Amino acid sequence: MRFTGRELRDLLLAWLALGLAFALFFQRVRPATMFDFLGSSAFVSAMFVSLVTVGVGFLLHELAHKVVAVHYGQYAEFRADYSFLALAIAGGLAGFIFAAPGAVFHRGRLTDAQHGHIAVAGPLTNLALAVVFAPLVYVAPLIGTRGVQINLLLAGFNMIPIGGLDGKTVKRWSTPIYLAVAVPSILLAISVFLF
Repeated sequence: MRFTGRELRDLLLAWLALGLAFALFFQRVRPATMFDFLGSSAFVSAMFVSLVTVGVGFLLHELAHKVVAVHYGQYAEFRADYSFLALAIAGGLAGFIFAAPGAVFHRGRLTDAQHGHIAVAGPLTNLALAVVFAPLVYVAPLIGTRGVQINLLLAGFNMIPIGGLDGKTVKRWSTPIYLAVAVPSILLAISVFLF
């Protein structure tokens, strides 16, 4: 599997921007204190946790789409959406997060099933990552807890069947498979907010 220079740059910048957005959000940094925060050890710690949890969840979600697309003979490449990355950082400062860092675009003819496989790969990867992060709760509680929470939220959010989200593509391909993945994903994502 190949990566262009632009794709690697977009992945890196999206990873760093999301790390910063979530670090600002979780530390509840406000615009007036942002520059002090960026020069502190608290920033280094918060950024590390965000890159390892949110960043890894995002990167592997997008790479899962790419791997499956390439498996089906597609040319696939991640493209960052810099407007949404800026919005994510601004939102982190404002105390809310909306993260749509970009997407994997692919070209070529595909069946509905192949489109569905490509789409469902991302949320399934996030569910698997939640399982991987779960044991870390006992060793590194913050990383483990945040890794589980973020990946459950990513899976659940992406399975909503609207707009350009993965759920819409999966549902178009197969309603039973959509329900089998979406129902637990969305319920687990809701549980993050409730518990």
